[in-house]
Amino acid sequence: MENFRKVRTSEEEMPLPFPDLPPDVVEMKVKEGSKIRNLMNFAMAQMELKGRRQIVFSGCGRAVTKTITCVEIMKRKLGGLHQVTQVRYKTVLEVWENQEPPSDGPAQNLTVHKNVPSICILLSRDPLDPNQTGYQPPEPRHEVGEDTSGSSAKGLKRPLPPTSEELLPKKMQVQVSDSPRGSGTTTGQLD
Repeated sequence: MENFRKVRTSEEEMPLPFPDLPPDVVEMKVKEGSKIRNLMNFAMAQMELKGRRQIVFSGCGRAVTKTITCVEIMKRKLGGLHQVTQVRYKTVLEVWENQEPPSDGPAQNLTVHKNVPSICILLSRDPLDPNQTGYQPPEPRHEVGEDTSGSSAKGLKRPLPPTSEELLPKKMQVQVSDSPRGSGTTTGQLD
């Protein structure tokens, strides 16, 4: 393959795997090079300003992670969204061209068919069928975008576990100052 270079990549077009979608539903096709900020600005405008009830995010291959990230951001910002996730495979065609064509003929092309993982996620303000495979109900309202746990770490829903020093009662903590055998402060438990 060192004499070949990729000249074209195309994805197999597949219908969305969700029945009963309105014909004007917005599909956000997330690509590997897509900027999350641009995707989210457009998607949020569609849901908030244009009053759309549903939106679909789709991505394949290396874009799957970015697709999930966009969905989680939207769920956190809007709240109350029902979700259905469908995972499948998509065929990607890659055309490779020979850099050193034979002297007696035209350049040879090689076509490679790849099956790559693909994800489609439907977000809806309206309730969806909870028996549908891949359904996730909306998060309870108090968890969306709020920090009710007292955690200072931004974006965490749960507090961080206590450190070993916090687990010990104050009477059990011992401070040892610098000594010739070692340096620093040590915290330990008395028996």
